[in-house]
Amino acid sequence: MVGNEENPLALFLRDRRARLDPAAYGFSPSRRRTPGLRREEVAQRANVSATWYTWLEQGRGGSPSAEVLDRLARALELNPVEREHLFLLAQHRPPQVQYEAPQGVTRRLQCVLDAMTYSPAFVRTVRWDIVAWNHAATKVLGDYAELPPDQRNSLRLIFGNRRVRERMTEWESDARGIVATFRAEIARLGASREVETFVAELCEQSPEFAAMWRDHDVRRYGEGTKHMRHPVVGHIALDYSVFAVNEQPGLSMVVYSPATPEDATRVRRLVDGPAGSGVT
Repeated sequence: MVGNEENPLALFLRDRRARLDPAAYGFSPSRRRTPGLRREEVAQRANVSATWYTWLEQGRGGSPSAEVLDRLARALELNPVEREHLFLLAQHRPPQVQYEAPQGVTRRLQCVLDAMTYSPAFVRTVRWDIVAWNHAATKVLGDYAELPPDQRNSLRLIFGNRRVRERMTEWESDARGIVATFRAEIARLGASREVETFVAELCEQSPEFAAMWRDHDVRRYGEGTKHMRHPVVGHIALDYSVFAVNEQPGLSMVVYSPATPEDATRVRRLVDGPAGSGVT
């Protein structure tokens, strides 16, 4: 038997219990020898046995199920990072992914986008809706502000916008890779059910998307090179990287950088020059 002082799960539970204000949960704050809730109060909030919870804090309660850990996380008011840490301590693995719709792009995130003067960048949702972008993206990739909000979607543009398709020098391979990445990403983020209607709509509108979707290919979309044919400066090669947005797993930031000095010159010409050609 491992003692409480040596058991990380027991220590974490006791520490988080001590941080809770009894009065905030309808318990009397008087006659308490230590701060926070009592063990039986946490057990009551989590709908578990007080004896079993006491054993858990003593390092001898066994391995809790995922359902019980979820109840403990709610009882202790754990944030998403703390909840994941609880699962790692108790089961040595993160909890099953639960998709949460993003709350939107913060001012600070938009400032990060805007600070990248010659690197086209945008933020997308798990459905690949483009919800924020910078000036460089407007000049190099296209002006998303010209599109209706429901059309600011990478998959809709790739499979349904003629001008976007004409700019893609390797449309077939790029499109297949994007569909495979999209399938893997929604599964990883637990959003398969949330995008069912959207996928069905794309399948109906684009036989090519439907055929690629039926292949069930999956691929990781972390880094690579995008080749495009720009109507003003001609061919451009852009290296891209995809970054998760902290605290918002439903958002990703895609950043493009010129692949060569020649590409950098073309990008600068577009960014510093007059308004370019849009995506529509």
